[in-house]
Amino acid sequence: IMKESSLVVVAYMALNFTSSVLIIWVNKWVFQIYEYSYGTTLTFVHFLATFIGLWICHRCGMFEIKYIRIRDVLPLSLAFCGFVVFNNMSLLHNAVGFYQLMKVMTTPTIVFIQWLLYGVVLPDNIKLSLVPICVGVLLASVTNVEANAVGTFYAVLGILSTSMYQIWVQTKQVELGVNSMQLLFYQAPMSAGLLVFTVPIFDDIFGDKGIFFYEYSFEAVCAIALSAILAFVVNLSIFLVIGKTSPISYNVLGHCKLCAILLGGFLFFGETTNGKNICGILLALVGIFWYTHLKLHSSPGKSRSSNNSRGEDKTGDRSEDSDSK
Repeated sequence: IMKESSLVVVAYMALNFTSSVLIIWVNKWVFQIYEYSYGTTLTFVHFLATFIGLWICHRCGMFEIKYIRIRDVLPLSLAFCGFVVFNNMSLLHNAVGFYQLMKVMTTPTIVFIQWLLYGVVLPDNIKLSLVPICVGVLLASVTNVEANAVGTFYAVLGILSTSMYQIWVQTKQVELGVNSMQLLFYQAPMSAGLLVFTVPIFDDIFGDKGIFFYEYSFEAVCAIALSAILAFVVNLSIFLVIGKTSPISYNVLGHCKLCAILLGGFLFFGETTNGKNICGILLALVGIFWYTHLKLHSSPGKSRSSNNSRGEDKTGDRSEDSDSK
């Protein structure tokens, strides 16, 4: 019988999986059908909606607000903004294939940073299971891999900021003694405030097709509102999943979502595919099932660092070894 804690993790992952897939299709609807081509502004709206959603949750008694110093949350918010800005710049200066290639590199980067900064060492079989996942995703999604110096620079910064954001989502919960909702309650408005300064860089503000001249029809506003509601669920479920598992487990979940999206496009929307894509998806799924099997059946190991032994095990499955229950 599955433990209650395992059922909670499965529920969080299912929530993240479902909401993430839905928001991708809703955002396509917003961008393509209603031609709302202001991605950074939409991200700002998402985090504003996340803060409002958390405030409603607080008023309903779902969690208590805990005082956290701004300087303790600022690195997390800056990492998120770096993740948005640098990945946008990477996509602007690189081919889509190279952009996707660098995104896949987030998984091994997290493994390396966790080992380097936190002393977290993954078991060899876990590391091996990540190989077919990453290779499979590359085969399934990467086409043109042309690169240039400027684009590579932004891509590397995007990988680092994304990796640190996901790692800090976990470690900050332990370090500050807060839960997912309490931490996100501070991070969401701070990230929204920081993103305001990046909007003029990436979005047209005062041009003929700028934000202030966009025709906000009732249908478009409803689509944006639906996207914002789903973003609240996605953002919260990210914190819940990483808080209960690990950044690597969340990355594997992300690769699983990508495979589902690609398969959905092939099966239900008539998107073109080839043998390489199909083989890549199958290989990635093999790795995902292998990783999941190892996490469910391997015995918990001892922490490999003083950081883990100090407090990570007290809050649940915090290190990759202790997460292997």
